[in-house]
Amino acid sequence: MTHLCLVASPYEVYFVFGQVLFWGLRDLKRVQLISVDRPRVDVEIAGRSVSSCVISNYKKNPNFAEPVRFIEDVDLPEVEYWCPPISITVVDCRAFGRSVLVGTHIISNISKFMFRPADKSKTYTGIREQQHRAAYAAAIAAKEDTVLTVDPVQTQQPNGAAGAVKIEIQEEDKRINEEEEDPLDETTLDWWSKYFASLETLNEEKQKQDDEAQQQQDLFSEEEKSGATSGDEKQFNNKTKSMESAATLTYFGQTITKKHETKDNKVTKKLLRGAVGAVRQAKKSLATPAKRKKQNKLPIDELKIYDNELENASDFSGFNDLLHSFNLYRGKRDDHADDITDQKRIVGMFKGAFKIYRYPLPHYIEQPDPQYGMFKGLPSNEPIHVLVRVYVIRATDLHPTDPNGKADPYVVISLGNNKVNDKENYISKQLNPTFGKTFDFEATFPMESILTVQIFDWDLLSADDLIGETKIDLENRFYSKHRSLCGIAEKYAIFGYNQWRDPMKPSQILQKLCKDHKLEGPNFMPGRVKVGTKTFTGPVELEDENGHKKPTDEHVALVALRHWDEIPKVGCKLVPEHVETRSLFSSDKPGIEQGRVELWVDMFPMDMPLPGPPVDVSPRKPKNFQLRVIIWNTDDVLLQDDDFFTGEKASDIYVKGWLLGDDKQETDIHYRSLTGEGNFNWRFIYPFDYLVAEEKIVVSKKESIFSWDESEFKIPPRLNLQVWDADHFSADDFLGSLTLDLTRMPRGAKSANKCTLNLAADDENADVPMVSLFKQRRIKGWWPFTAKNDQDELEITGKVEAEISLLTAEDAEKNPAGYGRDEPDPLEKPNRPDTSFVWFMNPLKSLRYLICTRFKWLIIKILVLLLLIALIVLFIYSSPSWLMKKILGA
Repeated sequence: MTHLCLVASPYEVYFVFGQVLFWGLRDLKRVQLISVDRPRVDVEIAGRSVSSCVISNYKKNPNFAEPVRFIEDVDLPEVEYWCPPISITVVDCRAFGRSVLVGTHIISNISKFMFRPADKSKTYTGIREQQHRAAYAAAIAAKEDTVLTVDPVQTQQPNGAAGAVKIEIQEEDKRINEEEEDPLDETTLDWWSKYFASLETLNEEKQKQDDEAQQQQDLFSEEEKSGATSGDEKQFNNKTKSMESAATLTYFGQTITKKHETKDNKVTKKLLRGAVGAVRQAKKSLATPAKRKKQNKLPIDELKIYDNELENASDFSGFNDLLHSFNLYRGKRDDHADDITDQKRIVGMFKGAFKIYRYPLPHYIEQPDPQYGMFKGLPSNEPIHVLVRVYVIRATDLHPTDPNGKADPYVVISLGNNKVNDKENYISKQLNPTFGKTFDFEATFPMESILTVQIFDWDLLSADDLIGETKIDLENRFYSKHRSLCGIAEKYAIFGYNQWRDPMKPSQILQKLCKDHKLEGPNFMPGRVKVGTKTFTGPVELEDENGHKKPTDEHVALVALRHWDEIPKVGCKLVPEHVETRSLFSSDKPGIEQGRVELWVDMFPMDMPLPGPPVDVSPRKPKNFQLRVIIWNTDDVLLQDDDFFTGEKASDIYVKGWLLGDDKQETDIHYRSLTGEGNFNWRFIYPFDYLVAEEKIVVSKKESIFSWDESEFKIPPRLNLQVWDADHFSADDFLGSLTLDLTRMPRGAKSANKCTLNLAADDENADVPMVSLFKQRRIKGWWPFTAKNDQDELEITGKVEAEISLLTAEDAEKNPAGYGRDEPDPLEKPNRPDTSFVWFMNPLKSLRYLICTRFKWLIIKILVLLLLIALIVLFIYSSPSWLMKKILGA
């Protein structure tokens, strides 16, 4: 072992050890038309260099036989920002002692390879302070029915500034009895049940983060408007005046001052303001508790859904804890080049790591190994056979490649020389396809360690187009301490939808981790397990398929694995059971995301027991249902027309309904409704295919007559009803509409008088009881038709009495019913008033009911008057002759 010394000034010399891990080379391109066969890596820093051994046969094994080497006497400045870069050069050793340059890489910032031992006193103080805060929070929560979570920031602030505190306050109202959900039937659950439950949790977390950010922004806006500063903030400003005049740069525990305010001070000020604001917000929330959700989530075991690549998750730091990947470049870099254009200059990759640390290390830090230094426990880099199992779930927001704005995507996966093309199972005209595919590969690391997932667009006549691809470095994951071989599930089960899929049980994994890290344990006790100085508790019984329970240590072992990051010194976050979301890119459009694909990868060494069959992630098949809607009556429908004879307001009412869009059905017409009342007794029937987990109706149809095959669409299950006024010589008049979401619809009113506008509100906070037709199966009541008035406000334009029932395909076949009032199970004809008819189709009836009925007394009066007039006329006409006779005495 050799020493690496740093010189801070002519009077101070610091001795450190510098170590280089030469792991291997990957994907080296040809040089001068000849493939690379015997490469070597040279590392240089500040005029000192070290070389790796020569790889004897690059094609057979691209790893180095001697992985760890040391750098000799290097003079570096004390401040790390002034340190020279590390230069990595790869050459190919050819015949007659010739060396040909393959590629180079420059590491300009070496700070991430510096090892800085933690201050023991600060570490101990921080742990104790965190424990005291947690205990205090638990006491407060037990005393007052309020959950108080205190999350101290782990990073120490400059000049001893206190860490910021994140406070969450949630009201626990034990007096409120939530509505009981239906009991969970685990026999109907599958992997997709876990996925959609986890997806709902992810959306809730995003919504919560958005709400917190909005609240914080509103809080700061109020403070800026008021222009006042709280007492806590004033005290903090006084304390930070000295911090603003000086900043610190730390290198190997030494401190150097600078004459301006650092970013850490600004962050500290913001964090403290955030803490004060959180307390204020907590007080407000105590006074006005948030409204509870109306439905509880079902107790389904979940997995972790990452909204980005797994290596980009903050818990795993790119899986660079052992190996770093350095791209090798060849050729001159343009002045205006960026990372995207530099991709063309990449000729390979060097895998390795660097460790630089001051010597001697503090006594409470574990000392380096004489042979491997800080790379103790280094695994063997010999070729290893691995079973790689890839689960491709779905893709979202794919870039359209067809003229119709759609794509016909399918999956192509390659690993080394193995390639699987799933072209025959392409999905027609979809930008958000659900694949649900599993692919198994037998690979040899390191020769076959780059997994490539490509999404192609199927074309009938031309060559298929590449939509986008993503690449995964499986080798870094395989050797990472985060154990990304197979995700750790939330619970341990030996059957059902959450069956344990790792060939090693939790207790075996825990024993292996303790052995690899030289930890004491695990020591199992009933319901407890001790690992080092930490003790974990958990359930003690395991249930089998027959419902029998037996004692087991697997539950507590799984608890220890899920909290492995709490183990002192060696603890880290283990990869949970998950689905990662990876961005797709294309070389034709560099730097522009072409969509995203959700997947996960399991790896199982072939020298260990092989796993069982893969998890069934095939897409769920929709279930057949039949929706039956009976329109009984309408009331208070808007009167649109004027009566032809009488001039009174009237409407020729009928109701139209549909579920899928192209399945519209109409009732018969109730003519001449003078009060807005309509009687129908008419049945609509809508068969449909439904995905219960996604709560979507699946529709398969051809978009046009020129389409090659059917396209699949998913739409929400919404029943649409409309009321219309029929016109014979012009277009019908629209009066109002009603949309009911079958998964969350308002319970209908018992009478037309109780039917209000609240039953048509789309607001989730509306004080209306909601039901799911897929649970209740049948519902009857009154619902309002609505339309917007001139002021763009909703108003009631009618009310409908309907009976809605949902049947499975089997039940519908057992109990058939006809459309309208037809057989089987016919409905009675409605008892409509005699005035309901078409005047020009029934002229005699029109005379009878429109003329005789309305003008009956007027006609009688006119006839009586005419009779009286006739009598008077006759009297006057005959009176002269009668008088002459009387006068003459005849």
